[in-house]
Amino acid sequence: MLFKELNLIEPILTALQTEGYTQPTPIQEQSIPTILKGQDLLGCAQTGTGKTAAFAIPMLQLLYKPHANVKGPRAIKALVLTPTRELAIQIEESFKAYGRNLPLKYLVIFGGVGQKAQTDALHRGVDILVATPGRLLDLMGQGFISLKDLEIFVLDEADRMLDMGFIHDVKKVIAKLPAIRQTLFFSATMPGEIQKLANTILKDPTKVEVTPVSSTAEKIQQAVYFVTKNDKRSLLNHILQDKSIETALVFTRTKHGADKVVKDLIKAGIKAEAIHGNKSQNARQRALTNFKARTTRILVATDIAARGIDVDELTHVINYELPNIPETYVHRIGRTGRAGLSGIAYSFCDAEEKEYLKDIEKLIGLSVPVAEDNPYAMSWQSLMAAAEKPKAKGNGGGNRGAQGGRQGHPKGKPQGQHQDREPNLSGAKRTPKSGSRRWSGKSKPKSSNA
Repeated sequence: MLFKELNLIEPILTALQTEGYTQPTPIQEQSIPTILKGQDLLGCAQTGTGKTAAFAIPMLQLLYKPHANVKGPRAIKALVLTPTRELAIQIEESFKAYGRNLPLKYLVIFGGVGQKAQTDALHRGVDILVATPGRLLDLMGQGFISLKDLEIFVLDEADRMLDMGFIHDVKKVIAKLPAIRQTLFFSATMPGEIQKLANTILKDPTKVEVTPVSSTAEKIQQAVYFVTKNDKRSLLNHILQDKSIETALVFTRTKHGADKVVKDLIKAGIKAEAIHGNKSQNARQRALTNFKARTTRILVATDIAARGIDVDELTHVINYELPNIPETYVHRIGRTGRAGLSGIAYSFCDAEEKEYLKDIEKLIGLSVPVAEDNPYAMSWQSLMAAAEKPKAKGNGGGNRGAQGGRQGHPKGKPQGQHQDREPNLSGAKRTPKSGSRRWSGKSKPKSSNA
């Protein structure tokens, strides 16, 4: 199917052609006709499936009134509520791109910056408002925003709203919306509270489900490195000696951890920047811009800050620390391998993270192959021994030495074949062919989606 078969108006088709888009993604193909009919939509899809265009394109068409005579300030006709500043900015950019030939006005508002520029723009009039919950409620409370004329409401990344503790703010916003409206609800996963919320605010919705969260991981080449916590820094530097890794997104669990990784990388001569909640909005946007322009090679991010990061042709994601929520792993590695391109995800697993790995493999239904050809490798048995051993001061909870099976071997390569790795974790199905969990890392892995 082509976009021109979706009954879109000429100004939007021309804008899509300018952007180089001719064929809709599956979620766009399924969502656009439903939204154009004015129906509510429940979309189960994560970032990277094209869902922003799936709702932005038909919203632009519905709000465009070619013969309307607008006098006085414009009333807000559409609201997109999204959890993070980065995602909000990208959504507004999408509206501007697809609506470049339409006389509609767009505005993005978020916290962390002064409000005057935002309130001035609101005073001039806005058709489509993209907002994060905190700043939206703040400006509503001050009387700068009225939603009484709203026609379309989009709740994006609903599950992330729940994860970030925004669900009560979301409910406060919903309580201020007109009863008669069109609602578009998007979430990558559907935990109980999110399903309940969807049932409350949607009226006879059409459900569109694209790429369940657990299956997206199958499209990306993955490898796990068993390593002590103290060796993670050296292992990351070792991997990044590969000049074919032009850019990589590195994940940590904490803001402090992200800053520490950046400091270590810069010390090693690798240009890196961090993006997390303690950074100012300008600093976060500057780091993201540098990363997209490839003037910064490595972007180190926490999960909350990274939601919404959409970088073309990002080939590598590195989990410096495994997440304690398995769905987060899938969201992380989903930053790469987009639009049919190949993607590679490396994960570092220390003794304290072994249970996280089990949960991840159970979710994705795959055993992640073990990368062995590196100077910091450990066997699963050694990792378990490190987990049981009391932490000695400065050893990071593990002791490589003889337990790592490395003594007496050239270049520090491990002697074992990792046959002592606990078999078939959590009932996860084996990888194809022999079912071996080993991946040599000697040649570039190929994505099954390439």
